[in-house]
Amino acid sequence: MNIILASQSPRRRELLERVGLKEFQVISPDVDERVEPGLSPAGMVEELSLRKARAAAKKAGPEDVVIAADTVVALDGKVLGKPRDREDAFAMLSALSGREHRVYTGVTVLGGGRAVTEHEETAVCFRALAPGEIWGYIATGEPMDKAGAYGIQGVGALLVRGIRGDYCNVVGLPVFRLGRMLARFGVEPLAGAAR
Repeated sequence: MNIILASQSPRRRELLERVGLKEFQVISPDVDERVEPGLSPAGMVEELSLRKARAAAKKAGPEDVVIAADTVVALDGKVLGKPRDREDAFAMLSALSGREHRVYTGVTVLGGGRAVTEHEETAVCFRALAPGEIWGYIATGEPMDKAGAYGIQGVGALLVRGIRGDYCNVVGLPVFRLGRMLARFGVEPLAGAAR
């Protein structure tokens, strides 16, 4: 059995390695990320993680276990994707300034003819940000490929006053939830670490 991560995200690869899954392949799934209007942020990430897992499974063996994830940032129930440009990043970060928002990650584990899909939700509170600080952060380039225009694992940590929930979820992969899901497929990262 091979473990396959259906993601090109270096952050997800690093999180898997940190929890003891050193031997896995990476497949970049090509999926349509449009979803039906009115879908909740939780429903959206679950749907997209399942699509990614199914797309990667087409390139995997029948005994392989596929892990796929999708993360979004939501403010007042509205999803903030990756910024289109610097001005869009400024608008997002200005909206998040001094407020609490939610980060949702949908995770699918697929293997042996079955799929399990769940999601994690974490509350993140930003401190109040001055416009100059926002432009300074944008100048680092970090916001441009991140949902909600920030990365908590980098310079973006300076924007965050606090979180309630799974920090790894905000990075892009809720490893606590994933570990419990993988156990249902016979994958135990801690069992391998004990050898």
